[in-house]
Order: sequence, then structure tokens, then C-alpha cells
Amino acid sequence: MSTMVLAETQMNFPTLDYVGLAPLMIVFGVAFLGILLEALVPKAYRYIVQLALAAGGLLAALVMIIPNVGDHRPALVTGDGSRVDSIVIDGPGLFLMGTILVLGLVSILLIAERRVASGGAFVAQAAVPVGSRADVDQARKEGLTEVFPLTMFAIGGMMLFCVAGDLLTLFIALEAFSLPLYMLCGLARRKRLLSQEAAMKYFLLGAFASAFFIYGVALLYGYAGSVQLVDINAAVAASGNSQVLLLAGLGLLAVALLFKAAAVPFHVWTPDVYTGAPTPITALMAACTKVAAFGGLLRVFNVAFANSGNPDGTSLAWDWEPIMITVAIATMVVGSILAVTQTDIKRLLAYSSIANAGYLLVGVIALGQALGATLFYLVAYGFTVLAAFAVVTLVRDSAGEATHLSRWAGLAKRSPRFALIFTLLMLAFAGIPLTSGFAAKFAVFSSALEAGQTGLVIVGVLSSVILAFPYLKVVVLLWLQQPVDDAPSVSLPGPMTGAAVALGVIATVLLGVAPQFLLNIVEGAGQFLAQ
Repeated sequence: MSTMVLAETQMNFPTLDYVGLAPLMIVFGVAFLGILLEALVPKAYRYIVQLALAAGGLLAALVMIIPNVGDHRPALVTGDGSRVDSIVIDGPGLFLMGTILVLGLVSILLIAERRVASGGAFVAQAAVPVGSRADVDQARKEGLTEVFPLTMFAIGGMMLFCVAGDLLTLFIALEAFSLPLYMLCGLARRKRLLSQEAAMKYFLLGAFASAFFIYGVALLYGYAGSVQLVDINAAVAASGNSQVLLLAGLGLLAVALLFKAAAVPFHVWTPDVYTGAPTPITALMAACTKVAAFGGLLRVFNVAFANSGNPDGTSLAWDWEPIMITVAIATMVVGSILAVTQTDIKRLLAYSSIANAGYLLVGVIALGQALGATLFYLVAYGFTVLAAFAVVTLVRDSAGEATHLSRWAGLAKRSPRFALIFTLLMLAFAGIPLTSGFAAKFAVFSSALEAGQTGLVIVGVLSSVILAFPYLKVVVLLWLQQPVDDAPSVSLPGPMTGAAVALGVIATVLLGVAPQFLLNIVEGAGQFLAQ
């Protein structure tokens, strides 16, 4: 008779910081609950239930950020006290999550609007063939409500992307917010073929970017033996191995991150996707996705590939800085020059987004010295671009939104209040003093000068001058041109679009006139948890 001896294995489960994880858990929980409600709630009540759930979830998550303010800690700790940096709670991460929640709430207002266009901006049945009888019939129905849980999944993924402390969690977060956006881009009620084409382009190019990311993760793991950002930083400082795997992995990782940031030469998807996607989704991507992309870039380059964890240690900045400077210059120059040639307002704002990605890259390159200024820029740009796209949804004719700039001629004569608001937003984009755009550019360029990036600042200022031309051209078109015969009308905004515009305009003015309050907050957020 044989005796079997079972060795007891002590499982070392991590301890979860539920307070730190609460904002993420609320958003993802609301997203999953929204999916269930699509099956359980009668169709007549889904819209109001989904809207209340999404808005309430974002507000609750925003409130749960407050107990974490001032903390710098990993959200997971093993039983023996070892750190698990899958998710880290620190000042910049909390600020970025809060920014995404606030901008996401404004985006939800635009997504939920159904008074400006009958039925809303979204198709009622996405699987109906374009141009069929069923397509004609569904165009008269209320838009589908699945957009709310999809948007919540996207917002949750963006939040996770900003606080991920290892590359695998970054990849999961990247897919969590990318996949819903691919679907949302193809759900426009009007111009469905253009919308579906935009979704397909975004999906295919995004799939390539994800492949680059995961391949870069594999190479960096081969170099450092870990996917945690702090361990990669430690390996750079301590290892005497060849840096071929390290630099190759960094390059592949940067491709994916720069794709999401819409930086040159990974920007080609941006104009087509911005134009084809439903305008509320374009606004969501222009504001929230930009925050998430640069949140990830800032964390990766400040924690893993700089010496923020050890100021006296080895830094990779000398290796990647020349390449990133080249990308930043190309992004600023290409975005500003191509914006001048645009005749469609959504494409103009798309190239404006590309140019602004270049200005934000200046803050990334300057590393910790420009961290606060870069966070300020993300907030200022996010509110302004949300308000701009909200106004775009109001200029309509019988075919829907009238986005060709020639149709906007003389609209100030019909709606001076609309023209005044859009003029203010254009001046903010141009960086005119007493607007948030000026304060944001001044903060980033000043920090870059302190970091010794004089050349980048000169290029940034010159490209800003070029980029001011298309913005001022729109202002001249609104006020000094005669209206065309078939000029579109400016619809009276519904309460949700009106609220989005009002919030964007108020933030644009306040952050231009009195930016110090927010600058003090971002400076007080400190640095990323890197040691």
C-alpha cells in the first residue's frame, strides 16, 4: 500500500486596494450592467435608463477619485509585501482619470442628444444593408442605445491605460478602449458608407498598431525579464547587455502609442475617421482618446525609459530623444500645413488635432519638467475641442450636418450667437491671449525651454503661426462673407448639446483668464510612481 503525500502549497494572492480601484470598477461595472439592461429593459425605456446609468456611473467614479488624492501606491500588493505594479495610484494617474471622466461625461451629453437630429446621431440597426428598404425604414426610428455601454467600456479602458504600471496591462487597456471605438465609428445614422469605411480603416490600422505593441512587449521582456515599467527602468540602469532588444522593443512600443496619439507618420487614419465617424464619437476621440494616449506616453517614457526612478542612474533619453524630436517636429509641421488646405470643418479639426499632438509631444520629450504643463494642455484642449464639435452638430441642412466650409459663409448674419461662440473656440485653437489655448501653449513651451528644448519651441511657435491661418479663415468666412443661396441653418441646441457647448466655452475662457488654479493642481499632482 503506497502512501501519497500531498505537499501543501501556499497560494500568495495579492491584496486589492478597493478604494484605489473603485473608479475603474464603477465604470467597467456600469458598462457590463448596461449590456445586461439591453436585454432586460423594454425598448421604450432603454434610452433614459442607459443615459442615467452612464452619467451616474461617471459621476460616482469621479467622486471615488477624491479619497485617493495624495496617495502614491500600487493598487495590488502580494501577501509577502511585494509590489505588483499592474495598476498604480499616483497623482498624475488620478488627474488623468479625473480628466477622462469629466470629458467623458460631456461626450455622453453629445452622444445622448436626440433633439438636434431626429432619433439622434446613431443608426437604429447597424446590420441593415445600406440603401435597402429596411435601411430607409430604420432611419426614422430612434438610434440604438448600445452606444452607452460601448462608450463606458471605452472610457474605462482609457482610464486603465493612464494608471497601468506594466506593459501587459497597458495592452489590455489599449484593446479595451480601442475595440468599442472601432464599432462606434461605424454607427452613423447618415452617410453610413462613409462611417463604415472610417470604422474599417481605423480597425485595420489599429490592429497593426496593436501587433507592433505586443511585439515590442515581447522584446522588452526578453531584455529586462519583466514587463513592469519600474523593472525595465532598473534593467536599463543595471544591465550591461546589448541594447538591441531594448531599443527595438522601445521603437515598436512607440509606434503603437504614437498611432493612438495621431502623431506623424502614424496619423493617416485621423482625417478619414474624424470625418466618417458620428460627430459625438469624433468629439470623444479628439478629447478623451488624446488624454489616454498621452497619459500612456508620459508614464512609459517617464518611468521606464528615463531616470525618474533614480535621478543619478542611467537614462535612455539620449537614445530615444532625437527620434521623438523628429516625430514632434514632423507632427507640428505636417499638421499645421495640411490644416491650411482643408475645405471641410471636421477634416480641419482633424489636422488641428494632429498639430496639437505635436505640441503635446514637446511636453513628453521634456519629461518631468513639463509634466504639469502637459496635463494642463490636455484639459484645455479637451474642453475646447468638445465644444467645437458640439457646435459642428448644429449646422445642418436636409442631408444632415453641413461640414463643407463653403456652406458656412455668412452664418454670422443668421446666427450671430453661434458665430461668436465658434469664433471664440477658433481663437483658442489659434492660441490668442486670454484663451485656454494661449495659456496651454505658453505653459508647455516655457517648460520645454527650461528643459533645454529651444529648437522644439521655435518650431512649435512657427507652426502655431501657420496653424492660426485656417482658424482665422473660418472666422472671416463666418463674419465677412455673404451667405450662399442654399446656406444651412443653425439648429437650436437641445439641452444636452447646449450644456456641452456651455461647459466648453466656460472652461476655454476661465483657463485663459485665470489658469493658475489648474496649474497649481497639476503641479501639486507630483510625478509618476517610479520607485
